[in-house]
Amino acid sequence: MNAARIVVLTIALSAGGVAAYLARGSGEKPAEAPPLAQMPTTEVLVAKGDIGLGQIVKPGDLQWQSWPADGVNSNLIIRGSRAEAIKEIAGSIARSPFIAGEPIREQKLVKASGSGFMAAILPTGFRAISTEISPETGAGGFILPNDRVDVLLSKRDKSPDKAGPDIISSEIILTNIRVLAIDQAPKEKEGMNALVGKTVTLELKPEQAETLARSRQTGTLSLALRSITDVNAVQSGSEEQALKRGSSINVVRYGVANQSTAQK
Repeated sequence: MNAARIVVLTIALSAGGVAAYLARGSGEKPAEAPPLAQMPTTEVLVAKGDIGLGQIVKPGDLQWQSWPADGVNSNLIIRGSRAEAIKEIAGSIARSPFIAGEPIREQKLVKASGSGFMAAILPTGFRAISTEISPETGAGGFILPNDRVDVLLSKRDKSPDKAGPDIISSEIILTNIRVLAIDQAPKEKEGMNALVGKTVTLELKPEQAETLARSRQTGTLSLALRSITDVNAVQSGSEEQALKRGSSINVVRYGVANQSTAQK
């Protein structure tokens, strides 16, 4: 055997040894990462899909979903303590809408027990009163259910001077009133930002209902849409006293001492 063959054989054996070593090394398993700590969870009752205002809740609208145990409070419904909650809640009416995945809270539901939807969603002590409106008296249709409005009374009185023109006056009689429905629609129709109707249903206290009924016979009622930030506005003392008396009022706002107007 000549020297050339010996060199080639040596190189081949060396390459084979290196390949065997590398193959043995690639077969070794990598070190396993330590297991992650599992966060404790519990199953909470949530809305399976969107539930609209006034919708009757069905079993298919609800489902159990894992929830971090640290985020559970007494307002949530837990499967461990109320395994039959889906059956118990089915048939309730949603007093407020739910979005998909939102935990079900019984404060936002009511059992109708045979009553209609409107009677079910009215807070204790309030009344649902309807009155006629038009595009001119209803903010052009931009008042929607669940908005807040002021109710204005406009009336025409005879002039003390029989030869003079009639006196037209306008004043706010009710403030920060919740709109329950426009016509027969208790909620905004999908994709609409205006809802023109002929009748509006308002949420009123008994004394406010008396004021509305009396005013309806003496003049024309109009609705003034309030800002969304006025939902929790507190009535001023003068407004509150006037509403308790069931009488009309003049309101002082933004430095204007008298909102009643007279035109000749």
